[in-house]
Amino acid sequence: MRRLTWYSDDGAFLDGYGMTSRTRQPARTRAPAIYRGADAPISAADHVEGRTFIRWRFVSGFFVVLLLIALAVLFIADTFYVHEIAVAGLETMTMQEIYALSGIADTHVFWVDPAQVRRSLLESPTIADAQVSVRWEAPMVQILIQEREPALVWQQGETETWIDVQGRVMEQRGERPDLLRVIVDGETDIIPERIALNIVTGSLQLRELLPGTSVLRYSSAYGLGIVDARGWSAWFGDGIDIPEKILVYNAIIADLLERGVTFETIFVINPDAPWRR
Repeated sequence: MRRLTWYSDDGAFLDGYGMTSRTRQPARTRAPAIYRGADAPISAADHVEGRTFIRWRFVSGFFVVLLLIALAVLFIADTFYVHEIAVAGLETMTMQEIYALSGIADTHVFWVDPAQVRRSLLESPTIADAQVSVRWEAPMVQILIQEREPALVWQQGETETWIDVQGRVMEQRGERPDLLRVIVDGETDIIPERIALNIVTGSLQLRELLPGTSVLRYSSAYGLGIVDARGWSAWFGDGIDIPEKILVYNAIIADLLERGVTFETIFVINPDAPWRR
């Protein structure tokens, strides 16, 4: 008997006995790539992507060129070099002196260090403090100066200078007849870098407590002294306890004048043991 086999529409086959069975479908395979050569057409997506890449390269290159031009202008243009400064707070100094002391003449503003400029300015014995700022408006460097205030004129031999209230030696800048003058006896012309604070304070107290006193003497042996207009000298030591010593001095003078005693010098170096010569 011949076996009949036929297939239904869904791929199953019927055998001769009425049973159904499904055939195995062949596995799907991907078609191999085919090289079409250099003239192969480019898709629209590839074309747009390449054109965007070229555009961004052009933009980035343009900004790089602009940056290089800006840097060249900043470092080449004379506008950004310091040829002048603005200075406030001057009393005896000049703007030209501050400009020279700052050390930034013809320096590019990028290299101006305000802290370093301040340190350079404070090396001057006349400057007590300085504030330095840099801005982008001309003049680009601004300096506020606080000068030291002289308290007295210190004279040794033919040399004289100003001394401030802290005993710091200053540069004498002109004549100041209003300042108390201290003349050093028997010393060289070399003035020390700093005068003892008690000497400065004591000098100012003597001027205040002895009206009309404009000149004092100083001796390393006897300290501060005066030449009284009535014909004698007086010495008051190292400037300590000046108010107490002046009270003792005035009492001694009053007693000696009342008794008609003549004398040349009064020593009130120690207020508990004054003596005369």
